Amino acid sequence: MATEAELMGRYCAGDQAAFGELYDQIAPRLFRYLLSLTRERARAEDLLQVTFLKVHNARGAYVRGASPVSWMMAIARRSFIDEQRRQKTARRYAATHGAVLREDTAVLTGESRSGARDPEEAEAVRAAREAMAALPANQRQALELTKLDGLSVEEAAAAANTTRGAIKQRAHRAYVALRRVLIDDGESL
Repeated sequence: MATEAELMGRYCAGDQAAFGELYDQIAPRLFRYLLSLTRERARAEDLLQVTFLKVHNARGAYVRGASPVSWMMAIARRSFIDEQRRQKTARRYAATHGAVLREDTAVLTGESRSGARDPEEAEAVRAAREAMAALPANQRQALELTKLDGLSVEEAAAAANTTRGAIKQRAHRAYVALRRVLIDDGESL
């Protein structure tokens, strides 16, 4: 049986079959580690998949001969920390902006608190949707992944099969375009 380092080397060289063997050898240990961090089976399973996706996307950065388990454990730990930060931020935001979130939901449906349609809010939602749809596909994707889906820049880059810098640049360009259309044009009206 090949060692983990040999399997990782073969996988990095393009041997897809080596990945299956590597997964079978390392996944149970990574899962136990993630389970000890999360104390929730479902979260540990999700993080295991996130970890292997990141391993796949970063396999070119693997230093051959190094312990793949240590490298993957570091990626798993980082994924866990990123998830914790996102959850903490979401909880803090919800606690301080709960009413705003409820109002935003009403705005998206075009209804006010009383349940009546608010034409001004409905128009704002329509304009925002149209502005998003008018963005170039790669900018819209970067914005959706980082802001709407809540992915980190690294995760968004992996999902879009591009670099961190490209995701950051695309998201920034999307913000500038949306601002130009929604805010700057609105001030001149």
